[in-house]
Amino acid sequence: MAEDVVLEQLQRLGMTSYEAKAYVALIAAGVPLNGYEVAKRSKVPRSTVYETLGKLVGRGAAFEVNVNGATAYLPLPVESLLTGLETEFETAIRRLKAALPAVISPPKAQVVHHLNGAEIVLDRATTMIENATEDLYLAMWDEETRKLAPAIQAAEDRRLAVFLLVFGGENGKIPHAFPHRLLTAPDALEPVSRRLLLVVADRASVLVGSAVGDDMWAMHSEDPAVSLVAIEYVRHDIALQQLAGRIGVEEIQKIWQTDPELQRLAAQRGLPGSGPTRGNRP
Repeated sequence: MAEDVVLEQLQRLGMTSYEAKAYVALIAAGVPLNGYEVAKRSKVPRSTVYETLGKLVGRGAAFEVNVNGATAYLPLPVESLLTGLETEFETAIRRLKAALPAVISPPKAQVVHHLNGAEIVLDRATTMIENATEDLYLAMWDEETRKLAPAIQAAEDRRLAVFLLVFGGENGKIPHAFPHRLLTAPDALEPVSRRLLLVVADRASVLVGSAVGDDMWAMHSEDPAVSLVAIEYVRHDIALQQLAGRIGVEEIQKIWQTDPELQRLAAQRGLPGSGPTRGNRP
């Protein structure tokens, strides 16, 4: 019922159950009511109804009026009540924002949030991109790039420093998108079995995700060490792609095919959590 919703929300905004019921009875009546009538309409006990009405008057949500020599009550109009509550809460939030930094202590442990589901992961990634104020380091496949493109383009329009590494597509619509030139080089990189999603906002907040088909999961952290590792990954891989563009993918392939240490490094590739690949160790 609509009345139940109103009562619940008024209590969430600071009224007691009795105060909310008495106020609803007053606004539903449309005429002044005395205490007995408020108790009858609102089901507030008669023993407490005058105390309740006094509290409404005290908070400015109701007024006392004289009707034929007796005290009656009128509600503050709903629009005025809501405007006052909105102003009150906005003021409280501003004061909290100003005062809280003086009393909080830096966290002694970094919290990691685990996210499951494509919608949840992409919503968090979008929020991070939209809230960024300085720079973004991003790495993702073209499927996720298309979905996050509006938020990324808006960040470009806000003149943030954006660095985007794209696997599997050119994505030329985004100014600072670097395609992974070596992705299809068979001797340089093994085929990937899952898609990477990486977002670092303002060098502080980091999302590392993975997807197989439509299934997606991720972890979100504000640990500076995790952010640093993610940023360095994006920086170094973009640098490698730019180098490949200068000297040619074929030359990079030759290096991978002929350098013993790079061959050894490539041979150790595998899925995270699968354990070491012992068969190729010298």
